[in-house]
Amino acid sequence: MKRVYAFNFILLCLFTAVSAASPVKGLLERVSPGSSGKFIIEQVASASDFFELDQKGEKVVIRGNNPVSIATGINWYLKYHAGVHLSWNNMSAQLPAVLPAVPHKERHETASTFRYDFNYCTFSYTMAFWDWKRWEKEIDWMALHGINLSLALVGADAVWRNVLFKLGYSKEEANEFIAGPGFQAWWLMNNLEGWGGPNTDSWYESRIALQKKILKRMHEYGIQPILPGYSGMLPHNAREKLGVNVTDPGTWNGYNRPAFLQPTDERFQEIAELYYKEMNRLFGKADYYSMDPFHEGGKVAGVDLDAAGQAIWKAMKKNNPNATWIIQAWGANPRPQMIKNIPKGDLIVLDLYSESRPQWGDPESTWYRKNGFDGHQWLYCMLLNYGGNVGLHGKMQHVIDEYYKAAESPFGNSLKGVGITMEGTENNPVMYELLCELPWRPARFSKDEWLKGYVSARYGKFSPRLWEAWVLLGNSIYNCPARSTQQGTHESVFCARPSLKVYQVSSWSEMSDYYNPLEVIRAASMFVEEADRFKGNNNFEYDLIDVVRQAVAEKGRLIYKVVRAAYEARDPKLLKQASDRFLELLLAQDRLLATRPEFKVGSWIEQARSLGHTGAEKDWLEWNARVQITTWGNRHAANEGGLRDYAHREWNGLLKDFYYLRWKTWLDRLSQLPDEDPAASMDYYGLEEAWTLQHNTYPSAQEGGYVETAKIIFGKLN
Repeated sequence: MKRVYAFNFILLCLFTAVSAASPVKGLLERVSPGSSGKFIIEQVASASDFFELDQKGEKVVIRGNNPVSIATGINWYLKYHAGVHLSWNNMSAQLPAVLPAVPHKERHETASTFRYDFNYCTFSYTMAFWDWKRWEKEIDWMALHGINLSLALVGADAVWRNVLFKLGYSKEEANEFIAGPGFQAWWLMNNLEGWGGPNTDSWYESRIALQKKILKRMHEYGIQPILPGYSGMLPHNAREKLGVNVTDPGTWNGYNRPAFLQPTDERFQEIAELYYKEMNRLFGKADYYSMDPFHEGGKVAGVDLDAAGQAIWKAMKKNNPNATWIIQAWGANPRPQMIKNIPKGDLIVLDLYSESRPQWGDPESTWYRKNGFDGHQWLYCMLLNYGGNVGLHGKMQHVIDEYYKAAESPFGNSLKGVGITMEGTENNPVMYELLCELPWRPARFSKDEWLKGYVSARYGKFSPRLWEAWVLLGNSIYNCPARSTQQGTHESVFCARPSLKVYQVSSWSEMSDYYNPLEVIRAASMFVEEADRFKGNNNFEYDLIDVVRQAVAEKGRLIYKVVRAAYEARDPKLLKQASDRFLELLLAQDRLLATRPEFKVGSWIEQARSLGHTGAEKDWLEWNARVQITTWGNRHAANEGGLRDYAHREWNGLLKDFYYLRWKTWLDRLSQLPDEDPAASMDYYGLEEAWTLQHNTYPSAQEGGYVETAKIIFGKLN
């Protein structure tokens, strides 16, 4: 009997080991078919997260305490031993028959309990139209980069629709409340209602099916999903419809916010329970829930904030006693009065903009909180990107130094990890790679030295010239000053509404000229010099196009200044020459970006249309996609609300047909040397809206010819 028990125990252990390795094996096969047999995967119990690289014969051993740690070890090995860099632009690789050997056992461990991913906005600005194929790659990317805690918002609209039905709302009324696919992030953050809708029945059904696949894969890896919890949001007419006591949080950039259900209302817990019951039915219980009431300026007049915090927390804990509340630190949120009496350990704060406006307790911050988050656990996060805008940007050394500074500060005891909280992703891979490595590196390090390893990993072999180019970029455009609070990239002037006072594109950019544009152009020349040597290397060709794109944008801004100077000097000949040169560069930029699918508006539109089941549904999804990246909202929200061009994209197709039209129209009027800026009398929204109403006019297939096109376009800068 004892032998049978021992045999069964051994079988159980073997089954556990195989099961633990299975998600990692699947990952390896997706990266490089047939590669899983080249590795030995070992899962070993440990009190803290770790991975080890080792060697047994011709096989590489990756050892770790869970699938995410093991996947992180695989990524580390691929980067620093095999010269393979897996990124959004390139999630597959051809591995050699015999892998490069690990010369000696290498161990990395981390004290960071959590490594978090996503911003609410990411689900709209980048992921609004992703299918399972794209989501599968993203979850693999997350595991490879150590992510073990992730926001999971897909399908929240279906939960809300069913809850509203149970509260007595009709299908039409529910769709007046729930936002469309391109705008659900701001609906879920209590900023607006209904914009982008009404959603179709098939849309809701597809979201439920997709979220179930997402959660299944996350659970296989051991990535903890964060589901949207209940924070008191209700439709604006809830008082009349339901007879409940609500407050009006006001407006957000021209849109009416949803109502906020008072925590003292006797139905708060009832409605919260109804919400969680439906969330559980569709997607199961989670151990983490995200709630962000009063986001970005929501009025709190007449609200007992302590009671609000207690009501939200109690509803969550009633649903799952083991649950933890995840909340974003952004502006005045979380209100100290709301979280002060939440038990420690039941709340984790995402310090959303740690690299520029930290709230963890740094006295040098413009959003300084003397007491940090009052002892609550928090994560050091990098926001980096706003609106999904295209452009090189970062605070490379500052991000490194501030992380270790925070860890070593008195607030370091409650620091539990890191997070990437970009509004839009699929850009600046170097910065996300850097941030994700921080928890696995025990001490401060130099960005220049780190870039040496990055170049070798990114391109498969080291190039002194490309390292020189990256160091130049790292000390210029990726060296945004520590005190700068500008929102993401130094925006391309091509994407701006034209005027004689163009500087930033979006309303809240806070841009500043913090680097010499000629240094970016010089770095681009180094990439062009190396182009033939790295031809066929996908990572290099992506970076080549991106860096040359930045150089063209820099040149465009310089030529724009000549246009303005020529007008002010009343020099029609120079004005004509500068105007023609500016438009030539804009169209050259369009041709350059046609070579890569990542920089084509057609790719974005195809993603949207592919989710539709009928012609009408495809057109509606495309409208969501087009509006979001241009006017963003209706006329009032775009102009008076300031939302137009917030999510602008320097993309092929958009440059040629949208931005060119604005600039050509304005420059033609400027050529007549009027006494006032022609922009003052132009109806830009009228021009822009016409483009948003078009359908299916852009091919998404890449045109290729990266190297040759980059050389030609770069030659035009001289």
